[in-house]
Amino acid sequence: MRFKSINFTCKNCGAPLRFSPIEESLKCEFCQSIESIDASLEEIKEYDLSKALIELNRHHEKEINKEVKCSKCAATFTMTPYSFSSNCPYCGTPAIIDFVKEVTPESLLPFQLSQKEAKEAFRKWVGSLWFAPSKLAKFLIDDEKLKGYYLPYWTYDAKTVSDYQGQRGDIYYVTVERNIIVNGREVRQRVQEPRIRWTPVWGRVYNEFDDITIGASKTLSYTILDNLAPWYTEKLVPFNKKYLAGFTSEEYTIGLDNGFELAKVKMNRVIRQSVRQDIGGDQQQITSLKTSYYDTSYKNVLFPIWTAQFRWKNRTYNYAINAQTGKVSGERPYSWIKIALVAITLSIAIGGAIYIDEHPQAIEKASKFLHLLSVNFS
Repeated sequence: MRFKSINFTCKNCGAPLRFSPIEESLKCEFCQSIESIDASLEEIKEYDLSKALIELNRHHEKEINKEVKCSKCAATFTMTPYSFSSNCPYCGTPAIIDFVKEVTPESLLPFQLSQKEAKEAFRKWVGSLWFAPSKLAKFLIDDEKLKGYYLPYWTYDAKTVSDYQGQRGDIYYVTVERNIIVNGREVRQRVQEPRIRWTPVWGRVYNEFDDITIGASKTLSYTILDNLAPWYTEKLVPFNKKYLAGFTSEEYTIGLDNGFELAKVKMNRVIRQSVRQDIGGDQQQITSLKTSYYDTSYKNVLFPIWTAQFRWKNRTYNYAINAQTGKVSGERPYSWIKIALVAITLSIAIGGAIYIDEHPQAIEKASKFLHLLSVNFS
């Protein structure tokens, strides 16, 4: 299928405009002119999930090859099947086309971190990693270029009713006699020993969820996307193609129904915590849990991400940066030399502690030796 791209040009020099996270506006990369994006008062809507799933089941979406004609240089190139904005590979001009999916994004979170700020966030993240190779940060920052993506997410709202059965455990203590070692001698003493009294329980808990976010792209692994949270969805703005200028954007590849199943997993963690609080006691066991969902709704949104791949020791790693908060998520290499050194150090420390425990006179000898050294060198 052929598409004609659109782009935004500078009114002063005619060069392409790109969205600038620093200016929060379109910016000309040649004459540095700024073109503001008018604020929209359009309401960001939630849509009924049940109705949407029924409607989507009637349509079977097919993968479409997207042949795009650049509006600047007239060259033709192919976008990936789920992309709807990118940059022309010939002249670098931002290219934006129409959607093809049944569900389209009506809101997004604009980029707030520039590429420079994203690199700094990544540098700090690498510095916080235990057992990372020492040269990793310089290798990545110098040789790899971050790419800006608007990736699709689903957000889900739901109210839930959960019926449960389980056991409440209350700790109590009994007095028992035990043989214990005191000053190297075995003596018999009375001690308090904990027991748990289990009582059958059942009940019902209610929960309400707002904007459970689920990554809807297969460009990055679900684990990486999920770990980029939290996203502050109260800052969503109505969709405007101007925010896409200069970035790659994708439509969803994880469907609305599959996304809700993933959202249920997140909601279930909260529901189980609510059940444990409702059971009370010192320990809880949940033997049966049945949850009903109602007033379910959704949004299809775009979230901003800086991402890149890098190779280290013949292996490819992926990482991403939340371009709203600066949080980093990704795969990472390990320095096995550092891990080995730590293991050896711990072994020596444990061995030394055991030796001192078995030979207390060693401390006294070491103290005398250190005292003689201080006297001789004072």
